[in-house]
Amino acid sequence: MNRGELTGRIWKATAGFYYVKGEDDQLIECRARGVFRKEGNTPLVGDMVRVVLSQEGGGTVSEILPRKNSLVRPPLANLDRMVLVLAVTDPVPNFFVADSYLAILAHRSIDALVALTKTDLGESAGLERLYAGAGYPVYVIGPSGEGIPALEDALSQGISAFCGNSGVGKSTLLNRIDSRLALPTADTSRKLGRGRHTTRHVELLPLPGGGLVADTPGFSSIEMLRMGHIPKEELALCFPEFSPYLGKCRFNDCSHTRETGCGVLQALEQGSIDSRRHESYRKLYDEARQVREWEV
Repeated sequence: MNRGELTGRIWKATAGFYYVKGEDDQLIECRARGVFRKEGNTPLVGDMVRVVLSQEGGGTVSEILPRKNSLVRPPLANLDRMVLVLAVTDPVPNFFVADSYLAILAHRSIDALVALTKTDLGESAGLERLYAGAGYPVYVIGPSGEGIPALEDALSQGISAFCGNSGVGKSTLLNRIDSRLALPTADTSRKLGRGRHTTRHVELLPLPGGGLVADTPGFSSIEMLRMGHIPKEELALCFPEFSPYLGKCRFNDCSHTRETGCGVLQALEQGSIDSRRHESYRKLYDEARQVREWEV
């Protein structure tokens, strides 16, 4: 016997249960209809859904309302922005993985910010120049909290998520933004040279300055394959620093990798585009070129 319906947002998902918050701010523990699995459409944290309530106080997710975007890893929907956390050292940044993720966010029309951590252990100026020069807002987080107020202001509306390799300090940074979160952290494993996962599920967390944020596990280069294919023809649009030079190439179908008369390559030679970013683009283009249409 049902006691009604409600429309709300999924705030947490774990072990097959979905926790939906409606207008009364109460979390309803829900299961999802089996038809979603048959359709290959899994409810995600951030989804707006319709719930059929049960007499026992729980509910069933009966409908997923239209999304503006979604990601597989981390499993989130309706994101307004993603904060890519990079440690200046320990672990050292993997530029290809970071640039690949930024390209995927651009392809999904999700705004990307970059936060630099562990600045007391190494130099941050080079990373700041690299990503600010590419067109991304960069927040340098100092050991005494420098950069955090500006980042808090950027997160004050909508849904944000933090991402980055394990050990870069995502949970530590979130705890500094709001100590009430008390998210568990883990020291970097010296033996493996990487951090241990401390976040086991995705959950939306309200911030004191407004907005919602989700802490997520780290991602690896292997998991990048699950995030979605970017057609090679659209890849250049996912590198914002290429934008002023697109349309200035000799050939309309220019790949911006080796052609003569390429506006992007000319900008690269002049130093207007960083060689590390272009190398990431070239690797992604080569990978996209090898993907057959039936594999997408």
